Amino acid sequence: MPKTSARLLALLSLLQARRDWPGQLLAERLDVSPRTVRRDVDRLRELGYPIAAFKGPDGGYRLDAGARLPPLLFDDDQAVALAVALRTATATGAGIGEAAARALTTVRQVMPARLRHRVDALNVTAVERTGGPPQPQADPRVLLALSDAVRAHEVLRFDHSPAYAPPGAAAPPAVRRVEPHRLVTWGGRWYLVAWDLERADWRTFRADRISPRTPTGPRFTPREVPGGDVAAFVAARFQGSGALGEWPCRGEVILDAPASEVAGHLRNGIVEECGPDRCRVVVGAWSWPALAAGLGRFDVDIEVVGPEELRDAFALLARRYAAAAGQGHRGSTGSRAP
Repeated sequence: MPKTSARLLALLSLLQARRDWPGQLLAERLDVSPRTVRRDVDRLRELGYPIAAFKGPDGGYRLDAGARLPPLLFDDDQAVALAVALRTATATGAGIGEAAARALTTVRQVMPARLRHRVDALNVTAVERTGGPPQPQADPRVLLALSDAVRAHEVLRFDHSPAYAPPGAAAPPAVRRVEPHRLVTWGGRWYLVAWDLERADWRTFRADRISPRTPTGPRFTPREVPGGDVAAFVAARFQGSGALGEWPCRGEVILDAPASEVAGHLRNGIVEECGPDRCRVVVGAWSWPALAAGLGRFDVDIEVVGPEELRDAFALLARRYAAAAGQGHRGSTGSRAP
C-alpha cells in the first residue's frame, strides 16, 4: 500500500481527471479499501479541497468548485503547457500580459527542478505583427462581462466607440443593444458576434471598443448564425475589410498540425483546434490554385472540407508537380536533357 501522502496525491489526481468517481472504483485504482478512501477524502477536505459525496448505486465523490482556490496538481505535460501558454499570452490581445507574467512566476516557483529546467530551456518570445499601428488590447474585465452575457443568454447594452472620428472632433460612442452570441479572437483582436436588436441583423463588434452597461437585459432564446458555423461566418464578414481584402475564393481544410503552430503563419484566415495535432482552417485567396498552394506550405497532410473548387485545385497542382518531377535535369545551356 502506498504511503498516505503519496496516496493523497494520487487520489487528488484521479478526482481532477473526471467529474464523478464511484467510491468502489477509486478504491480499486488506489488498491485500498473504501473505508480508506473515505478517510483520505476527509483529509483532502481539511486541506481545503471541496469534495462532495453523491449517493446512489454507484455512490462516490466529486471535486467541486470552491470559494477559494486550493493547491492544484498538474502532471509534467500540463505544467509545461501552462507555462508556454502564459509566456505567449501577450500575443492574444486580451490585455493580460502583466497578470500572465506574475502567474508564470508563481507557477515556476512551485515546480520541481526537472520541470523548471524544461520551462527555462523553452525560451519563447511572443512577437506581434509589425508594419502597422499597435494592436489595441481588450480589457480582461470587459471580456469576462461579455462572456458572462453570452453564457447566460442575456440581452447586453454597451457603448461602442466609433472606429474613426472626424479631425478635431470626438465622436460620442453609440449605445447598442444586442443578443450576444459568441466571443471570438482573430488576428490578435477580440470580437463579439451578436444579433443587433435595433438593426435586426448580425453584427461583429471589436471588444476593445465596448464599454458594457449594467444591468444586463432579459434572457433570450439564442439564434443560429447564418450557416450555423461561427468561424466561417466571421471569416466571411472579414472579407473586404482591411488586410483580408475581398477574396473571391475561400476554402476550408483540416490540417494535421497543432492549431498553435498554424495560427502563427496564417495571416488571412481563421484557425480552430480539432485536437492536440489537428486543426480546422478557413482561409481565402485570389485564386483556387493560389489557395491550394498556400495551404501546401505547411508540409502536413491535408483533408479538404470544401468547396469542390479547392479539391480540383489540389488535383491540378498535383498534376503540374508530377509533370515537373518527371522532367529531366536541364543542362548548363538550358536545353532539356533526354
